[in-house]
Amino acid sequence: MSLYLIGDVQGCDEALGRLLDEVGFSPSRDRLIVVGDLVNRGPASLAAMRRLIALEGSAQCLLGNHDLHLLAVSHRVRKPHRNDTLDDILQADDRDALLDWLRARPLALMEHGWLLVHAGVLPDWSDTEALTLAHEVETVLQSPQWADFLHEMYGNQPTRWRETLTGSDRLRVIVNAFTRLRFCSARGEMEFATKSAAATPPAGFMPWYEVPGRRTAQVPVAFGHWSTLGRLRTDTLLALDTGCVWGGCLTAARLDAGQRAYECIDVHCAAAQTPGLD
Repeated sequence: MSLYLIGDVQGCDEALGRLLDEVGFSPSRDRLIVVGDLVNRGPASLAAMRRLIALEGSAQCLLGNHDLHLLAVSHRVRKPHRNDTLDDILQADDRDALLDWLRARPLALMEHGWLLVHAGVLPDWSDTEALTLAHEVETVLQSPQWADFLHEMYGNQPTRWRETLTGSDRLRVIVNAFTRLRFCSARGEMEFATKSAAATPPAGFMPWYEVPGRRTAQVPVAFGHWSTLGRLRTDTLLALDTGCVWGGCLTAARLDAGQRAYECIDVHCAAAQTPGLD
């Protein structure tokens, strides 16, 4: 049995199908985890979602910022972006069931010793704390009050985690870290305006994984979200967003249980949007 991690699909269902064929994925034998942003900006968000749902039991998807955006647009909490490609889902006959499936996805997982997130992990969090905090948001999204939470979910404040945070401020920091984080200060303050490569951080900030004293520094972390990051693959860091929807590749990493070894497989995807957009 193999475990495959796949980066941001963003509605590129044709590339996803080719990648699964390339690795010889077998639902009866293997497992698959998409590290968030299953939908949006690519040409076939509904098909990508249906493909993953059909693999239920052998496939999972983390929540990314575009997945949460779909939930917010569906309840008119946010207006659609001009580059969104979500109408096929929003107009589907089984739209409500699709959205219920999506909001039941996790924000973080631990698999084969790897912490899996969409964007990043704040330096103050251990892997155990990260999973616990993710569960706080997951519980709200899976509750009858989930649509109410969407109205409180967006915003850049607070920029820094504190254990004493409560209510919507606490949940917003958790969501922002797991689904939007790229750059962070040495004090753990998040910065959301910059989407450039890691080599050109804003003044006073650095990539979240370079913060001194980060508590997950010895924990292998796999993530997506950062298409301009480029190839970052070490024993403890695996960046999986290789910009499929921007004309790059869709990447899968095959993990070996109990080891830090992995093998990456790429398939090319034709550009569907303007490069560099979030």
